[in-house]
Amino acid sequence: MALKESNMLDLGIQAPDFNLPDTVSGRVLSLNDVKGENGTVIIFSCNHCPFVIHVNSEMIALAHDYAAKGIKMVVISSNDIENYPMDAPDKMSIVATVLQYPFPYLYDATQKVAKDYDAACTPDIYLFDAALKLYYRGRLDGSRPGNDIPLTGTDIREALDLLIDNKPAPEKQYPSAGCNIKWKN
Repeated sequence: MALKESNMLDLGIQAPDFNLPDTVSGRVLSLNDVKGENGTVIIFSCNHCPFVIHVNSEMIALAHDYAAKGIKMVVISSNDIENYPMDAPDKMSIVATVLQYPFPYLYDATQKVAKDYDAACTPDIYLFDAALKLYYRGRLDGSRPGNDIPLTGTDIREALDLLIDNKPAPEKQYPSAGCNIKWKN
């Protein structure tokens, strides 16, 4: 399990559009379909990464806690399923159903969307404002598998609260960290 940090994109960039299949409903969803009134959290993820498994409960809690505040979340897997079959869409659907994901779990078969977002790891987390401009990119908090730091979502919750209150983004933003995205050869 090699640790890979996210690329820290420039704040203010426009969210790249996408049209990806939701592995639960089977519907193709665009960025416009999943965006929130006040903000949109996009997380690049997968099924097998221990870093994602570690934060799944907090991703679910965030989606529930901020839905009534006009924030929507979407999770995207871009991993190569030929070499990582546990991340295939049928397995994604099972994970989303068992964990009762309150957000779409989309599959990026071509990996174009991950490249458009310059995603590097799982989880890789982006928060866009109502106009779909990048407001925050980074970690949920400092918790990692085995480091004994409680999982709280402190960093992203601070960013979400500031966004909802129409305040400037946090000055200090730390990269997310996890397994690298499994790129196709």
